[in-house]
Amino acid sequence: MPIYEFASHEIRPLLKTTFSLMQMQERRDLQRLLRANVSVISPDTLVIAEEFGDWDASKRRIDLLCIDRKANLVVIELKRTEDGGHMELQAIRYAAMVSTMTFDQAADVYGRYLVQVGDADTDARAELLDFLGWEEPDEDAFAQDVRIVLASAEFAREVTTSVLWLIERGIDIRCVRLQPYDHDGKVFVDVQQIIPLPEMAEYQVRVTEKKRKEREARSDTRDWTSFDVSLNGRKQFGLRKRHAIYQTFRHLVEQGVSPEKAAEHCGPRANRALVSVEGKVDAENFYRLANEARAKEGRSFDPTRYFCADEELLHFGGRTYAFLNQWGGADWKQAMDNLIEAFPDNGIEFAPAE
Repeated sequence: MPIYEFASHEIRPLLKTTFSLMQMQERRDLQRLLRANVSVISPDTLVIAEEFGDWDASKRRIDLLCIDRKANLVVIELKRTEDGGHMELQAIRYAAMVSTMTFDQAADVYGRYLVQVGDADTDARAELLDFLGWEEPDEDAFAQDVRIVLASAEFAREVTTSVLWLIERGIDIRCVRLQPYDHDGKVFVDVQQIIPLPEMAEYQVRVTEKKRKEREARSDTRDWTSFDVSLNGRKQFGLRKRHAIYQTFRHLVEQGVSPEKAAEHCGPRANRALVSVEGKVDAENFYRLANEARAKEGRSFDPTRYFCADEELLHFGGRTYAFLNQWGGADWKQAMDNLIEAFPDNGIEFAPAE
């Protein structure tokens, strides 16, 4: 569909053109401009590297390497061509190469990028933590996924077919079309996400997530051991790890232990085990108040990471608390052992469910 100019006495269509005809280069122009305005093609994204290629035995470079608010890495590939070339194949290769990046590595990469763009005085680590809304690095949550954004003047059928297949297989990849128009020598660009269509994105995410869970259920090798917990003789059976530690923590609070004191013994995750707000509030108001408090610090509150339904919130000393629900592995066992040792008079016992 063309774009029109509503002039004083007529409506005139803008003339489609190409980046090459407008003498715009891929790296010198497109990449430079989008680097400084990446939200045009990828909202809520921070560029941490340009022409990134820190891997052995390869001269290939990622146009823009970014991170989003959910701590996912984002590989952005740009093309000024009319067919997109083979950019989806390149992007998949790049995504695989950066998939093992840690927070510390990302901070180092971002520090070098800041020097490159003339912002050497900025503390890359602090800036990255601030963008993510974290007080400290969380390697368990960092780079759990790699998203791909392909931005091009147009996409050939083989590219779009490949992208749609990858989406069905659970890869977060999207195509953003950059259609240039010439208006009296000025370049206007119509930016449209064409895959997945914005109005269908949520539906496609749900379908993809369902398929992913079905595949994981067939192949998952993680430890899903459930546990029986006894709290002063009150037994609860077959609890997942996160629910076992939540019930233990709740028991301590109900026994008069302050949430802050109990959280001190939650091992490596102690600093992020709690979020609290003033007053005795319900889930809706808790989310609003927690979000407002985090926003003042330039961060956001993610309710999916905490037990914060109405029946899950904890109330103590005129405040309302939500307890972390991200537990597993050695951190979980250490936290449970620490709570038993710190509060021996509260009758806490747990064992694998029979």
